[in-house]
Amino acid sequence: MAKQSTPKSQVASYIAALPPDARKALKQVRSAIRAAAPKAEEAFSYRIPGFRMAGKPLVWYAAFKNHYSMYPIGAAITRSLAKEVEGYETSTGTIRFPLAERVPVSLVKKLTKARIAEVRQRGK
Repeated sequence: MAKQSTPKSQVASYIAALPPDARKALKQVRSAIRAAAPKAEEAFSYRIPGFRMAGKPLVWYAAFKNHYSMYPIGAAITRSLAKEVEGYETSTGTIRFPLAERVPVSLVKKLTKARIAEVRQRGK
C-alpha cells in the first residue's frame, strides 16, 4: 500500500514547485496565516494549501502566473476591511494580490482573523 502524503508535506511540495517569486510570496502568506491562527491545522485540498480550524475550512491560498489568492474571503469580510482591501482585485470568495508587489502581511493576518471570527460565528 502506498504511503499517503501528509498535508504539511503536500504544502511544502506545492510551494517548492513554484517559481521563485511565487515561492517567496507564499512562504510569507503561510507564515502570516500561521501567526494569526496558531491553532489552525495545515491542510491540502483542491490541489492547493490551506488551513483548517476545528476541522472546518479556514483559509486557502494559491499562486498563479501574476498573482496569488486567498479563499474564502467573502463579501462580509471585504466590506469590513474595505479600506485595507482597496486596490486589490476581489471576486466571489477571493482576493488577489499581485506577485510584483510586497506581501501585505498585516492584511493577510487581518483577513485570517476575520475568517476565524466567521468560522466561530457559524459554529454557534
